[in-house]
Amino acid sequence: MKIAPKARLPKALKHVGIAADHGGFKLKAFLVEQLRAAGHTVTDFGDDQLKPADDYPDFIIPLARAVAAGTVDRGVGICASGIGAAIAANKVAGVRAALVAIDFSAQQGVEDDDVNMICLGGCLVGQALAWELVQTFLAAHYAGAERFRRRLAKVARLENSSNTTSNGALRPETVGDSYCAPRKPHLMTVQEAVAAWRNEGDPN
Repeated sequence: MKIAPKARLPKALKHVGIAADHGGFKLKAFLVEQLRAAGHTVTDFGDDQLKPADDYPDFIIPLARAVAAGTVDRGVGICASGIGAAIAANKVAGVRAALVAIDFSAQQGVEDDDVNMICLGGCLVGQALAWELVQTFLAAHYAGAERFRRRLAKVARLENSSNTTSNGALRPETVGDSYCAPRKPHLMTVQEAVAAWRNEGDPN
């Protein structure tokens, strides 16, 4: 099944990396077809066959490393729920992966948090929605506002070995940083939060 590319697709085509285990195999095949039909260059990191016993890290980690190295512009990782793919991808320094299920997150994640890899649940997201999310993700651009850069710099510091002890645990002074402290929840509805974000009044 082919779905016509959305008008919001970026004019500058991208090199997209994609990977999935058995839980996302069928959705991956569909997205590869759609991406190539839209003119993108696609590198498929596997699995190349439907194997019920395969493990998502075997495919997600090579994809994440390619994203971090800049070998591909953006990445799409898929497993049954998308959760395992996101966990694995975020273990690779330089990768900012997010589990995405709604259009808002696919756009806002890039604009605010410079997400360079999205993860999808192959058993949870249908083909039409998955294609919509991927298009939104590829069309979005990092806004680079000072507050976004400040927060990403703090996240990047966690990837620096100086923040960890010899056994890999975070140093106490890092764990105690004010930016890691619990915050009071915002008393806003989802609709109010979306409206605030779109008006550059993002409370976060």
